[in-house]
Amino acid sequence: MNIEENHTNHTKDKINLNLPFISRYAQKNGGLLTGRLYNLNLYTALQPIYSLAHKRVVGYEALLRAKDDNSNFINPATVFQMADSAVDEIHLDRLCRYIHTNNFLAIGDPINWLFLNVSSETILNGKAYGSYFKELLEAFKFPAHRIVIEVVEQPIEDNGLLTETINYYKSLGALIAIDDFGAGYSNFDRIWTIKPDIVKLDRSFIVRASEQKRVKEMLSGIVSLLHQAGSLVLLEGVETLEQAMMAVASGVDFVQGFYFGRPFTELKHPFKHFEEFDSLFDQHKALSALESSRLQGIIKQYSVVFTDVIEKLKNNQSLEQAAEKMLLNSSVVRCYQIGTDGVQIGNTIVSKTYRSSNDNRFKPLEDAKNADWFRRHYLERAIMHPEQLQITRPYLSIAGAHMCITLSMKFSIGADNIVLCCDIGLPMIAASKKEH
Repeated sequence: MNIEENHTNHTKDKINLNLPFISRYAQKNGGLLTGRLYNLNLYTALQPIYSLAHKRVVGYEALLRAKDDNSNFINPATVFQMADSAVDEIHLDRLCRYIHTNNFLAIGDPINWLFLNVSSETILNGKAYGSYFKELLEAFKFPAHRIVIEVVEQPIEDNGLLTETINYYKSLGALIAIDDFGAGYSNFDRIWTIKPDIVKLDRSFIVRASEQKRVKEMLSGIVSLLHQAGSLVLLEGVETLEQAMMAVASGVDFVQGFYFGRPFTELKHPFKHFEEFDSLFDQHKALSALESSRLQGIIKQYSVVFTDVIEKLKNNQSLEQAAEKMLLNSSVVRCYQIGTDGVQIGNTIVSKTYRSSNDNRFKPLEDAKNADWFRRHYLERAIMHPEQLQITRPYLSIAGAHMCITLSMKFSIGADNIVLCCDIGLPMIAASKKEH
C-alpha cells in the first residue's frame, strides 16, 4: 500500500512523515523490526566495513532486503522504483532507516559506525514532511557520532538545499560520506561543497583497475587527492584477492566487498570476521620488496655507466659525447643536466631508439633548454644525496607524455653543482628485457 491509500483525506503536502507515523509500518519480529510497505516485507542486511590499518571492522552499511508474501526476494532498486511520488520515496527512505537503526542494535556492537543511505529525494524535500532523524536517534538512544550518512552521488541541482541538509546532519554530530564516487555523475565540486568525512569510491574503480593498468596506476593518485581534500577513502566492491591487493597498494583507508564479508541478515548470530589480513599484508610486502629489488637492480645496472658519464663531463666532454654509450641502451629515452636551481643546462640528448618511435603529436614539448624542473622530486632527492644515484617511482613525463622513471645524481665541476638525469621508458624496459 502507499501513503495515499491510508490518507485519502490528506493532500500530499500535509502529510507529516514523523517518527510515530513511520513506526506504524514496522513490527517486532523476535527483537528485530520488519517493515511493511507495498505488500512487501522489508528487512535489514549489514555489510562489514574494514579499516586496513586496524585490520578489523570499523562499521557496517545497512542495506535493504525485501520479500513478497511468497518469500520471493525483490531487488532493492525495484522497491524504490515502486515509490511513484516524492512522499512515497521519503516514506520508504525513512522506514528503512527506522528498521536499520533498531536492527543494528541487535548485533551488540558498542562502538563502530552504522552507515545509512539517504535518498536524494529525502535530501531535497524531506524537510517539507516534518522532522525525523533527530527523533529517531533519541528514540533508540543511538549516539549521532556513530552514524555515517551516505549521500548518493547523483545530480542535485539545488546546492544550497543540499548544503543545508548536510549541515543539519553534521549539526547532530553525524559523519557524512559521499557514496558511489566515480560513477556517472561524480565531480570534485561535490567534494568542495559537502566536505565529506568519507568518500566511497564506486566499484567501477576497482573493476577498471583490474582491467586497465593505467587506471590501476591512477588509483593511488585519486586516493591521495581525496586525502588532501580532507576525506578518508573507502573502496567499495572488493571481490577478489587481486582487487584486495590493489586496495592495499592504493592507500585507501577502508574496504568493503564480498572478499572481506558479504551482507548478512542473521543479525543475532555471531558474525565471522575476515581473518586473512596478515596473509594479505604479507603478500603486499613481498610484492613491495620485489619492486624495491627491481629498482635497486636498475640502480646497480646504471651506476657504473652513470659514473662514467660524469667523469667524461668533468673532463670537458659534451653531454652528447659523454652519454653516447648510455644512450645505446634501448631502454634509455633521454639525458639532460640541471642546475641545483632547477634550470636545465643545454639541450636534452634523446636516444635514437626513442626518436625513431617518438610521437610527433608531443613535439612542442621536446625543446627543454632553460626549462625549470625545480619542482621535480628527482632533483630534490639528488640534491639531498650528492654523488648517490637516485631513482624515482614511475610517473608521466611531460617531455613526451609517456610513463618513465628518472635516474639522477648530483656532482660538482669546480664551483658548479650539477644534476645529471636520465629518463628510462617503462615500456622500453620491458622490451629491453625481451631482447636479452
